[in-house]
Amino acid sequence: MINFADTGFILVCAAMVCLMTPALAVFYAGLLRKGNIVDIMFQCFIAMGIVTVLWFIGGFSLIFGGDISGIIGNLEFAFLQNVSLAPSEIWAPTIPFIAFFIFQLMFALVTPALICGAVAERMTLKSYMVFLTLWSLLVYIPVAHWVWGGGFLSQMGLADFAGGTVVHMSAGFSALAAVLVVGGRKKRDYTPHNMVYVAIGAGLLWFGWFAFNGGSALAANEIAAMTITNSQISAGFGLMTWVIASWIQEKHPSVLGAMMGALAGLVCITPGSGFVEPWAAAIIGVVGTLCCYGMIQLRIKKNLDDTLDVFGLHGVGGTVGIIMTGIFASPAINAVTGVIYGNPGQLLTQLAGAAIVMIYSFVLTVIMLKIIGRFTPLRVSGQLETDGIDEAYYQEKGMTE
Repeated sequence: MINFADTGFILVCAAMVCLMTPALAVFYAGLLRKGNIVDIMFQCFIAMGIVTVLWFIGGFSLIFGGDISGIIGNLEFAFLQNVSLAPSEIWAPTIPFIAFFIFQLMFALVTPALICGAVAERMTLKSYMVFLTLWSLLVYIPVAHWVWGGGFLSQMGLADFAGGTVVHMSAGFSALAAVLVVGGRKKRDYTPHNMVYVAIGAGLLWFGWFAFNGGSALAANEIAAMTITNSQISAGFGLMTWVIASWIQEKHPSVLGAMMGALAGLVCITPGSGFVEPWAAAIIGVVGTLCCYGMIQLRIKKNLDDTLDVFGLHGVGGTVGIIMTGIFASPAINAVTGVIYGNPGQLLTQLAGAAIVMIYSFVLTVIMLKIIGRFTPLRVSGQLETDGIDEAYYQEKGMTE
């Protein structure tokens, strides 16, 4: 039976999560050189078009359609057939099934857009668009079915409330693979050209994250309230942790550090947001953020050119979050019990699930990019990379003098 409060909540959450992809574009644009603003924003926005088409044709069905051997869904919902105004007893018992469709689409939009930040300022648009399409079909859709669509990881008991594996680990480890295959930039400038863009983008991402995590309760209920609360607590502790760590190391405060810390906290709490108590969310925010910060420092030391630290933030943060969910999940909050409440088996399940997703995402991305590179260049020309992509390729400027 449809509950109008739940329906309104999910529709608002869908709109808020939709905002996260443009917010990501603004955040990324502020971090890059002026000559590549249009390129990174186009790469984020084109994901909204390509993935929507794929989702309508069959992507949604391949995730949430009837399970086939624990690997993929069937095509019963292709082209929105059987997706009606009525609720679904399996997926959305109190909201129209079409509302569930649109809410889940927003997750599918933002996830591949994360990856473009790792290879920003050097990957060609054509190769990125081909990769984006294949990645959505061959990585995001299968992983989402395994975890959320009744696939084998779900059957194992993997607990991922809002996308630690499906969104952050899949994108993060794919980003690492992309960096290794595509290679680094010839001229590496990590100085953000516009901190106002960075702060606005990060702030809008933070805002949207309440819907990203809270909406995953699929109802306006006590789980949604706890999820949103946990998200804020982890973000706040993450922000303070990063600010303190970077202040100690760099001898001055940093707005970028504050934004990165908040986002790290949000990434880390995503898988456990609907499973843990607030005190655990604080611990996850601190520990997870330290892991993200440490990985980014290691990346710098090893001279690995993950332009916008997609792996350090999302790959590491998602992994830490999924593991710590196995430790802190509380039966008083939801139907998952972690190690500290007497269920060590949950941690083993979380570790196994994390390993499967990281290996699958990394290996598939390497294979896809190697194949794409056989047919079209993965990188722009050296001259274009040096001068900036925007004016030469798009005949547009992200900023005028």
